[in-house]
Amino acid sequence: MAYKRILLKLSGEALMGERQHGIDPKRLSEYAQEIKTIVNQGYEVAIVIGGGNIFRGVAGASNGIDRVQGDYMGMLATAINGLALQSAIEAAGIKTRLLTAIKMEQVAEPFIKRRAVRHLEKGRVVIFGCGTGNPYFTTDTAAVLRAIEINANVILKGTRVDGIYTSDPEKNKDAVKLDTLTYEDAINKGFKIMDLTAFTLSQENNLPIIVFDMNTKGNLEKVVSGENIGTKVDKVKIN
Repeated sequence: MAYKRILLKLSGEALMGERQHGIDPKRLSEYAQEIKTIVNQGYEVAIVIGGGNIFRGVAGASNGIDRVQGDYMGMLATAINGLALQSAIEAAGIKTRLLTAIKMEQVAEPFIKRRAVRHLEKGRVVIFGCGTGNPYFTTDTAAVLRAIEINANVILKGTRVDGIYTSDPEKNKDAVKLDTLTYEDAINKGFKIMDLTAFTLSQENNLPIIVFDMNTKGNLEKVVSGENIGTKVDKVKIN
């Protein structure tokens, strides 16, 4: 077991599947089955999910919405996604808990570190909603923060590409995939896979990040078992 306790970061856009917006039930079900597979093997799984499929605070600000208000709207979008993911995972037969950084007692528990850790120890999937609960912080930063708080061994960032490339592989066919990357390189070369605050926080706490293709069946299981897929961002670059 390469990583006992993981923090899985999913973008809101990932839940759209083939749609242009909203939530694709088929994609939800696929993710739930992937998560079920590793939970049944004894891995402890926490999840942070974005809200870009519903609303993005930065985009709202560019269209005249107050940035702080827009960010809170985005946090509520992550709670909606968290509820959807919770429903799908429980339909697959795995117990879950949704913990949010903004209190909403009727639908979720408030985030308390000790409570979150206890849920993980009991084999429940813990979903963190509403980011950090503060405007101007992304869900990438929230993922790193929560991972540090629960003493996760690794952050797994599930995307639609199979790692970090020298340029956008969807636009440049000559883009080269990087197997490993140091925090310094990730920061200095401006890779956009996570924001600067998230990378810096990971670096300060020696928390590795693995970027991989979540949409390929079986990849999540391969990553947690230590197979060399995706791109690993760590303090030491392996040649």
